[in-house]
Amino acid sequence: MEIRNAVNPVDFKNYTTDRLREEFLIPVLFIEDEIKLVYSHIDRIITGGAMPIVRPLKLDAGAELKAAYFLERREMGIINVGGKGSVTVDGKEYTMNPRDGMYIGRGNKEIVFASADPAEPAKFYLSSCPAHKEYPTVHIDITKAKKVPCGDAENCNKRVINQYIHPEVMQSCQLTMGLTQLESGSNWNTMPCHTHDRRMEVYMYLDMGPQDVVFHMMGEPAETRHIVMRNEQAVISPSWSIHSGVGTKNYSFIWAMCGENQEFTDMDAVKMEDLR
Repeated sequence: MEIRNAVNPVDFKNYTTDRLREEFLIPVLFIEDEIKLVYSHIDRIITGGAMPIVRPLKLDAGAELKAAYFLERREMGIINVGGKGSVTVDGKEYTMNPRDGMYIGRGNKEIVFASADPAEPAKFYLSSCPAHKEYPTVHIDITKAKKVPCGDAENCNKRVINQYIHPEVMQSCQLTMGLTQLESGSNWNTMPCHTHDRRMEVYMYLDMGPQDVVFHMMGEPAETRHIVMRNEQAVISPSWSIHSGVGTKNYSFIWAMCGENQEFTDMDAVKMEDLR
């Protein structure tokens, strides 16, 4: 498990491109027959990817969590961005089709990931944060996610937000998670932008071709920077930072949030004239 420390916004102003990428970018999430995990001290979120091919993969706590098992004090969300697979939770198997999501509550001991076809392996994107109580495990296919259309073609940001782990869909302690899909011809996400001091956020960009990039904007509104993102890469966004992007074409991204509350609309809007 890779460990990332929290970042002070005053220090952030002096970062080079390389330092920005070292602190916030997760360049590789999916490795054949491995579980990749990155632990951030920003609200103690864990971001990861599991890509089983020839064998199932069991999720262990590792030495870093000092726990008997991974979800002893945590909850977790999963979205499958690869081929068909399955997640087995304490002996109960759940089929995970492409774009299916899942919530697994605190206290579940054995989590095992598998692919149905090694030629088209599943890719399980994981988000986990501390939890104070148990909630039931829920399988959420994309048709059960709450659909929130927003934006318009004129402003190049027409998109649909699919809320998987959200108070209006199911219960969790503090984790919220979903998938936003931009329509053809749109390339801006979350602009006008915002911050939310009550919680942090991680974006994972996907549905991008080999020559496509997204310029992910971050930093305090008057002190912005950017990171160039490619397909299936993630970026950590502290609560004091904006989180927005513009791509060379339309794309999708998975967002995961944790922190003080779960109110999706609890945002501190940034006026366009205040951006620098």
